[in-house]
Formats: sequence, C-alpha cells, structure tokens
Amino acid sequence: MQNWIAKRTAAFDSSGIRRVFDLAAKLENPINLSIGQPDFRVPDAVRNACTAAIEADKNGYSQTQGIGPLRDRLQSDLDARYGHEDRSVFVSSGTSGGLTLAMLSMVDPGDEVLFFDPYFVMYPALIRMVGGVPIAIDSYPDFRIDCEKVAAKITPRTKMIIVNSPANPTGVTATREELKDLADLAAANNIALVSDEIYSAFMYDEAFASPAEFNPQTIVIDGFSKSHAMTGWRVGYVHGPSEIINTMLKLQQYTFVCAPQPAQWAGLQAIDIDLSQHIADYRRKRDMIVDGLSDLYELEVPGGAFYAFPKAPRTSGAAFVEEAIAKSLLIIPGNIFSARDSHFRISFAASDETLQRGIEVLRALAK
Repeated sequence: MQNWIAKRTAAFDSSGIRRVFDLAAKLENPINLSIGQPDFRVPDAVRNACTAAIEADKNGYSQTQGIGPLRDRLQSDLDARYGHEDRSVFVSSGTSGGLTLAMLSMVDPGDEVLFFDPYFVMYPALIRMVGGVPIAIDSYPDFRIDCEKVAAKITPRTKMIIVNSPANPTGVTATREELKDLADLAAANNIALVSDEIYSAFMYDEAFASPAEFNPQTIVIDGFSKSHAMTGWRVGYVHGPSEIINTMLKLQQYTFVCAPQPAQWAGLQAIDIDLSQHIADYRRKRDMIVDGLSDLYELEVPGGAFYAFPKAPRTSGAAFVEEAIAKSLLIIPGNIFSARDSHFRISFAASDETLQRGIEVLRALAK
C-alpha cells in the first residue's frame, strides 16, 4: 500500500498545532491559550439566518461563484470602498479554499512565492503542494514589513508575494506606508500581491488598511470565520482582477464546487452585525496579556488579530512550550510558524479567567 502514497506528501508533516490540540484532549482542566478561533458565540442573527435557510430547503449546491444576494452585497461594498474598474468577487469555501485556489491559479512549478517569517503555517505548505518554491523573508525582531528585504529576494522567477495583516502568529499590523511600499514594489515588478485579510475586523489601535487601496491588481482573501466565530462554517470570499477571479472560479468547479449554501445565507446576515463590543473585549484581553507579561518577556504589542508572540526566556521556543505543557498550559511553539525556534504563540481568544491563569503560569516560568 505504501506505493499508493503520492511522493509530494513526503514534504508535509502533521501540523504542530494539531499535535497540541491532541495533547489538550488528554489533560484535565488545561489552560488553553493555543486555539486560533474566537471564544464568543456565533451571533444569534447569523445562527437564525442559517437555520432559516435550512428550513427553506436552501441546502443544495449554489452557483459556483456563490449565492447572488451575497455576491451582490459584497460587490456593492467593494465598489464603494475601492472604486476599481476591475474588481470582481466570488464566495469561496473558507479563506483556506481561497488561498488554495489562488495558488493553483497563479503558481506554476518552479515559481517563487515570497512571504514573511513568521508566517501562517499554510503558506509554505500550499506553495510546495502546487510545485512552487517558498521564499521566506525574515521579519525579526519587530515583525515589520521591510521592502528592502523584499526587493532583495525578488528574482526573475518570483510570481507572488503574500502579506497577512493583522498577522498570525504575531498580531502585528502593517502600517499604511508599509503596505503602500509593498503594493508599489509588487506593481513595479509585475508580481501578484495576495493579501490575507481574515483578521481585518480585529484592529485595536489603528484603522485597517489594505494594499488593494494602493495596487488595484491586489488579490484579497477574506471571510467570516474569525470575525463572526464561524470557523467551522467554511464561507469566505476572494476579490481581485476579473481575469484572476474567473480562473479561480473555473478551478473551484473541479475542487470545492461551492461554499455550503446555508452558511452563505448566514454570511449575508453577518455583514450587518455590529462587532464593536467583541473588538473592545479583545482589545482589553490584548492589554491583559501585554500588561501581564511585558516586564518579563520580549513582546511586540499586537495591534490586531488575537495573538501575541513573545520570545521564550532562557531556551528554545519548543523547549519552553514543553515546560508550559507540564504546567497544563497549552501554547504553540514558534517554530511551527517560522524557521526560527525562539518564540511561542499565545492566543488571547479565551475567557478572562483562562487568560489570568495562563499569565500566572507564564510569569512563574519566566523567573
């Protein structure tokens, strides 16, 4: 049976995040600061919209591009925001589905794709899956976008740059100036710029900015998973130049087919939900982490998302995480997201009680 397994799979290992989840299942009353999803409920109006769609028998396939009302609303909002002559949108099976289709649509074997280290674990995996060459750009110690470093990595084989702001795992948000410089650099070199904006709702200090504001050829991937606690519903959306969007749609027909239809109706309802109280709560949780740890840990203040990425004291990130797990604290080693093994990721998408317990353990471990 071994010869049935495709050779391409040899380059992949099970996600280290999943291994921590497996450990969590074995611990009694763990302090879980590892989960990358909100701890609040899906809003009632969104749940009700999904239930109503199911009861109305809207359970079959939708059009590949998504249900008309959701696409029309998204398109209207995008036109109002960007005013681009050529910006189309379709509904994807989550942002992961959108990322997969972007890779399949634009990256040929041997093409190089640039992204920033630390990175979301899926980026290098998807690049390799389609035969591309992942090129990581080190952003330590402050996790900022340095366009001189980006320019130094560009070669004739560079096809795409991926940017993620607010970022997983660091929570760092790019400035408007950084995004403009990156957008201009991509345009000047005829390189596709893909912006992963799944955490765009979680901004704590500044207004959100997108590179699509500066480069109309930017492909944007977004969705409802994080903003509305709909991680299991698998409904996202992608917008960009129509030629790229149409190519992604063509491939969606043969892969994901469509996003789950009831979840699309829920997504339509989600657009109008007021998230301000959740964002305020998460800003307060961010402050709990920063106030509780910054005197003992090297820590860049997260401007968005719901992660912090402190440097491990004394030892490697992986060894430190083992110490934490021995104290029933679940965090993620930084080498899951990076070529370096010096940091660890905290998710503050947790109850205040859980955060306080986690802070107490981390303070004890740092001394």
